[in-house]
Amino acid sequence: MLDTQAIRKDFPILNRKVHGKQLVYLDSAATTQKPRQVIQALVDFYENHNANVHRGVHTLSQEATDLYDGAREQIAKFVSAGDGEIVFVRTATEAINIVLYSWTSQLKKGDEIVTTVMEHHSNIVPWQSLMTKGIKLKFVDIDEEGKLRMDQMNELITQKTKLVAVTQASNVLGTINPVKEICGIAHDNGALCLVDGAQSVPHMPVNVKDMDCDFLAFSGHKMLAPTGIGCLYGKAEILESMPPWQLGSDQIKSVSLAETTFRESPWKFETGTPNFADSVAMGAAVDYLNKLGMENVREHEKELTAYALERMQEVKGVRVFGPLDHEIRGGVVSFNLADIHSHDLATILDEQGVAIRSGHHCAMPLMTRLGAAAVSRASFYIYNTKEEIDMLVTALEHARKVFKLR
Repeated sequence: MLDTQAIRKDFPILNRKVHGKQLVYLDSAATTQKPRQVIQALVDFYENHNANVHRGVHTLSQEATDLYDGAREQIAKFVSAGDGEIVFVRTATEAINIVLYSWTSQLKKGDEIVTTVMEHHSNIVPWQSLMTKGIKLKFVDIDEEGKLRMDQMNELITQKTKLVAVTQASNVLGTINPVKEICGIAHDNGALCLVDGAQSVPHMPVNVKDMDCDFLAFSGHKMLAPTGIGCLYGKAEILESMPPWQLGSDQIKSVSLAETTFRESPWKFETGTPNFADSVAMGAAVDYLNKLGMENVREHEKELTAYALERMQEVKGVRVFGPLDHEIRGGVVSFNLADIHSHDLATILDEQGVAIRSGHHCAMPLMTRLGAAAVSRASFYIYNTKEEIDMLVTALEHARKVFKLR
């Protein structure tokens, strides 16, 4: 199990007060806070090793290159990827867009893509853009518990399906989807499977080989790293078959006035000066998580989620969305309190020092399916405690008084 009190000492921002109250940060699904080890890795890079990578023979450039390449190796091992299978990107959204603009160039009219109603906009909007080319988009529904309807998944994936795009863990419902099974269904029908791992890679062990996904997208800022850095995993043979999606420098083997030849993956997808400093810091974040143990991270979140689901049921007027079984749920609890708008509720909670998310969470189709214009969301991570969940509940009871709920 995690030593949460020791972990909290690594996060300077948790010492902050908001409106005179101790900060209770329950918005890690949006972005996580950063430990000193990651902050220091960034400072150390800029103070001691800052130089462009892959382009110089001087000492600083060689050091920067070693740190940058080392970070890629760390991250690859973190998700059990092989050589050349991790592409550095800015965000999980950009990772998905690489697949959109590079891999789907081979699709033709009549081909189909299957996704789900619980997806983040980043895993819906890109595929919608293909509809103008005659490519059909199908959506798997959820049941009343907020779980994917696997009967529909089996029905909608056919020989016409070329890609299945699914989140491993919902950013709203917390639902953990059976992505290994879904990848199997896709492959049985000759399709590829892209997994959105933005809400899974930071929170549980993820093994791309065991899952057998073809693509995996995830962001650094949701797993203790800085913003502006993330990764696309792709099977080596698939990445090699894909053309670059942007063109420029550093991705090339040779350039003449007549033609250009490109390097192999992943470099052919990383044109221009890379975000080497934040990549190194993402490596430090992975090192931090490895020392904690991802099994321990998952067990900690399961314990917090189970406790939160129990405590929040005690608050009159609270409606919780998603599965009530913490075994198939990530550290996310979305809810509404009576008919209070989520923004109003979040404002009242903020006055009590409790930071939660409010709105549609970039999942408007899911909001429509749930019959809710917006929801409030508390999300947990390695530095959260049961005491903080108690403070959330106390703040919710305070909100009931403010809004004069009976």
